[in-house]
Amino acid sequence: MWWCGNNIPYGPYGTKRVGQKQPNAWGLYDMHGNVSEWCADWYSDRLPGGSVTDPTGPTSGFCRVRRGGSWGDGGQYCRSASRREFWPGLGGGALGFRAALVAVP
Repeated sequence: MWWCGNNIPYGPYGTKRVGQKQPNAWGLYDMHGNVSEWCADWYSDRLPGGSVTDPTGPTSGFCRVRRGGSWGDGGQYCRSASRREFWPGLGGGALGFRAALVAVP
């Protein structure tokens, strides 16, 4: 993963081209680090407990969720369980979204 601890020696500090690190067990690249994933969910510091699949949080709010950490974050934030708030009016080079392609048989 690209994070603040390994970004500088490999060129300009910032976002890197996808696929320069090894893929995860499912063959997906850059799931952690590089850019935080911008999510549609509204942020809440508390989610329902127990067994919940794909919790979406509240139906409205002030901040959206960002996940996965970026090239400028510490390693503790570069994981899928990292869920932080981000105001929708802001942007920057450390925030992006994940485009998904589904193969049609």
